[in-house]
Amino acid sequence: MADAELSRTDGLILSSGRFFFRRRNQVFPIVFLALLLGLRPALFDDPALELANDGAALLLALAGSGFRLWTIGLAYIKRGGVDKKIHADRLVTVGMFGVSRNPLYLGNALVMLGLLVAIGNAVALAVGALFFGAVYASIIVAEERYLHDRFGAEYAAYCARVPRLWPDFSLYRAAARDMTFNWRRAIQKDYSSIGAWIIAFVAIEAVEDWLSKAGGFAVTDLAGPGAAILAVLLVLLAVRTWKKRDPAR
Repeated sequence: MADAELSRTDGLILSSGRFFFRRRNQVFPIVFLALLLGLRPALFDDPALELANDGAALLLALAGSGFRLWTIGLAYIKRGGVDKKIHADRLVTVGMFGVSRNPLYLGNALVMLGLLVAIGNAVALAVGALFFGAVYASIIVAEERYLHDRFGAEYAAYCARVPRLWPDFSLYRAAARDMTFNWRRAIQKDYSSIGAWIIAFVAIEAVEDWLSKAGGFAVTDLAGPGAAILAVLLVLLAVRTWKKRDPAR
């Protein structure tokens, strides 16, 4: 179907998906920062409640990262496209792509949900979930349109047997048969994403600390978060150097 034949709503969703596919690395941090600073983290009076909230947030983010690593370690798809446009040389239907058509986006959604939970603000959680959910949905629609046009019946058959997002693990044995998990590729391809959400999590905790101390917050209070972020950046640099010297496939 040509773009001109789409309804106005479908055309808007498709255009939005293509836009956010190209600009998500710029738009997402800006929106997240606006939610963090504009709505501000909630300050729980009960330390146990604060710990439980942070624990739940961390578990969600770790689950998302783990799901992404699991996916990439079995079969990798470059989600950045070519020249920031949706592109695929082949249709990948094995590994985690054999149980979900969008396992990387599911992992992303879990990580983002974890960070929104960490903010602890109900409005930020609701607004953020609606925004990021709508954006990922539009990107998926745009990718599906491209894949349908490029792979036709092969992609239609794939859609018929594999769910769009939530995995059907009854398909896993057949999808991952004779596949070997590639830890080196998983780490080298996803280290920057992991580092980004860890830094964001530390930043949220730093903002919460600043708000809790109000006028009593001192520059020295930034030493802990600053050291943590520096440590993450050094690890990212080390992995980047390793990747350049010995790239995984």
